[in-house]
Amino acid sequence: MKLRKTLLTLAVSAACTGPVWAADDDRARVAMLHETTLNLIQLLVEQGVLKQDAADAMLAKAKQQAAEKAAQQKAAEAEAEKGVVRVTYVPETVKREIREQVRQEVVAQAKLERWGDVNAVPEWLDRLKWDGDIRVRYQADLFSKNNAPEAVFQSAGQNISNTLEDRHRERIRLRLGLNANVTSMVDAGVRITTGNTADPVSTNQTLGTTGNKYTLVLDRAFLKLTPLDDLSISAGRIPNPFFGTDLVWDDDLNFEGAAVRYTPWAKAEGVFKPFVAAGVFPLQEIEASTAVKARDKWLYGAQMGMEWTPNVHQRFKLGAAYYHYQNIAGIRNPALNDTFNNATAPQFRQKGNSLFNIDNDGNATTNLWALASDYRIANLTLVADFAQFDPVHVIGSFDWARNIGFDRGEILARTGQSLKKEVDGYQAKLTVGYPRTSLRHEWQAFVGYRYLQRDAVLDAFTDSDFHLGGTNHKGFMIGGAYGLDKNIWLSARWMSSDQISGLPLSIDVLQLDLNARF
Repeated sequence: MKLRKTLLTLAVSAACTGPVWAADDDRARVAMLHETTLNLIQLLVEQGVLKQDAADAMLAKAKQQAAEKAAQQKAAEAEAEKGVVRVTYVPETVKREIREQVRQEVVAQAKLERWGDVNAVPEWLDRLKWDGDIRVRYQADLFSKNNAPEAVFQSAGQNISNTLEDRHRERIRLRLGLNANVTSMVDAGVRITTGNTADPVSTNQTLGTTGNKYTLVLDRAFLKLTPLDDLSISAGRIPNPFFGTDLVWDDDLNFEGAAVRYTPWAKAEGVFKPFVAAGVFPLQEIEASTAVKARDKWLYGAQMGMEWTPNVHQRFKLGAAYYHYQNIAGIRNPALNDTFNNATAPQFRQKGNSLFNIDNDGNATTNLWALASDYRIANLTLVADFAQFDPVHVIGSFDWARNIGFDRGEILARTGQSLKKEVDGYQAKLTVGYPRTSLRHEWQAFVGYRYLQRDAVLDAFTDSDFHLGGTNHKGFMIGGAYGLDKNIWLSARWMSSDQISGLPLSIDVLQLDLNARF
């Protein structure tokens, strides 16, 4: 009985699998296998193990299954020739991985394209950042009755229009800036402000224009490249790249040219963080010709410094800078009616610097005033921030500048004048309160003293508010600010100054401001 079952199993297996083997082996083996299978089934019938009708049914079923498998194999071979791979079984773990991958891709695409967000905006808008502020000011300019008349100053070339009559005016300032993140390494910056194209150190617009509209000017336009996290390169009309106070540079002054700034470890938590800044800035481009002998005027600047944070309550920042002006001094016209050197006169001045007349037209009533000295400024700035009573800070700053380009011998040869050396300036200031008034009830108060000799810095670019701008003054300042609400605050400042040398000129300035930042 056991033998019969074994023979029957072999016969059935051979009948079912023979055609599959036939698809893989050569014809001789297939023929031998086919005959063996038939003989085996016939033997089982003769031995009575299998009935004839059952054997016939088994052979018919085997032929049908073999035909179906052959058809499937031919279809698979055809698909393989077309580059199609058919997978008859995918494990459940693989299915889960495929589902998760598809889900993550769909979610990421939905977030990027903001599916279902009715307030969605185009992606490029997220790369734009707006900022701005508006200030409304009341300003009183108060002059001592002991001042020399303005005509006396004007006869010496000083840019002064009033020395005796008090002036009260309302002023407004608007600034609106846009930063566009072009790529991960490139930003573009643009800012428009009130003001005019004749005054680089003021963005104020005085009210009282008989209802006329105000002028908007392009205050900044630059590209900023950040090839490394610690390195940035800016070119165009750029913000001031140097660390300092308004002793040398007015807060509203922007620079034309290119600057590089390197701040290693700026994002690290280290105690010492050095920084380096340098720039090249064209001040006045002059088209030279046979009738124009003046040369282009340039400013070169470099600064290095260190920020030291010994603990969370103390921070110190020190910067040492050198600013070199080229072709800034005037050159007298050599002969009568010559205009070769007219362009050596500055395009913009405030008041204070030593001047001489370079005109040579034979008319004593017309003069063209130019700078008598060269200007090469050494500058040292220190700021100390103490936050032991945080959020209230105690911040002290000291700024010192000296014009090491002043040479009495060169000036005598250039102008015929023997000028006294007045080349030093400094400013000390103490601030108590919040570092920035951004929220309601935040406050700040400050007091300071300023001393700036005639030729210590270029009068065109120093602070335009103290002494109503320029150099050759000394005095104190006091003021404060108080937050009315988020990004809205009141501020007040009183500045009192006198001349250091020369004609008497005492000026007090009061400024009351309502500010809003957005």
